[in-house]
Amino acid sequence: MSTIILAIESSCDETSAAIIKDGFVLSNIIATQDVHKEFGGVVPELASRAHQQNIIPVVDQALKAAKIDKTALSAIAFTRGPGLLGALIVGTSFAKALTLGLDIPLIEVNHMQAHILAHFIDEPKPVFPFLCLTVSGGHTQIVLVNDFLDMRVIGETKDDAAGEAFDKSAKLLGLEYPGGPLIDNLAAQGDESKYIFAKSNMPGYDFSFSGLKTSVLYFLKKMLKEDPEFINKHINDLAAGIQKAIIDMLTEKLIMAAKKHQISHIAIAGGVSANQGLRKEITRLAVLNNWHIYFPALEYCTDNAAMIAIAAHFKFKKNDFVGLDIAPLARMPLI
Repeated sequence: MSTIILAIESSCDETSAAIIKDGFVLSNIIATQDVHKEFGGVVPELASRAHQQNIIPVVDQALKAAKIDKTALSAIAFTRGPGLLGALIVGTSFAKALTLGLDIPLIEVNHMQAHILAHFIDEPKPVFPFLCLTVSGGHTQIVLVNDFLDMRVIGETKDDAAGEAFDKSAKLLGLEYPGGPLIDNLAAQGDESKYIFAKSNMPGYDFSFSGLKTSVLYFLKKMLKEDPEFINKHINDLAAGIQKAIIDMLTEKLIMAAKKHQISHIAIAGGVSANQGLRKEITRLAVLNNWHIYFPALEYCTDNAAMIAIAAHFKFKKNDFVGLDIAPLARMPLI
């Protein structure tokens, strides 16, 4: 008998629903919240309200796109955390109500595990054990992945995440939110060696990006006093320098971890894994270090329910279900 799971993702500012059947994604619908652009970042209360407005239409669209009736569902999966608590409550409450009404199992999914398991939606799929550099707006981690549900964080950021560093730096350049993709596009036309910004030197495999933001801030203040049009004149080179600093910090730690753990299978996950500069540099390093590298399809890089669905698929196989007393967690460890 086939296993059909409806998965719901509502951790931040994307309302998403997906249908997976026996490990194959049949639909993946995402409603993006544009309301946050004018504020330069995600406003939690506005995110929660948008999830409430979007969740029923998004789920309905996912079922229709997959040509699945809700009575055929085997289980409901949802993002338990980490994320914005108000946003998580919307997805959790909806999933609970639906599983109660249909009398089917409920599966909770760790958002960060799901980013990593997104690699198992399509070919090529990573070989265990592998290292996953998970980079997003809220998290930056190096994870040792031994099996589908056996993962260990060996390094993580101690302050800003890589995606946050991109967005905050973009804001200093006068770019709109989200600024990461804009920096990526501008950097492709710039000289990454023209402006050099500070890079942290954290012990082990940990990261710190707050110093970079400070370096960019003080440099721009100094240059704008001399020339008020400095940013406009050098925007491409500035973006390239900022991007290089972030990518260098990420890859330096990844190289260290791969050598120490003697692992040659390397995966990249999270929203920042869509960054073309990062993909290009990882591809270059793969040749130098004899790595086998894995990137998820672009639609599975940013927050989406397909990654929640594939994680739920593996949990369903282990009968890993939860009760209706389950509560969302704004902070949630990987394991």
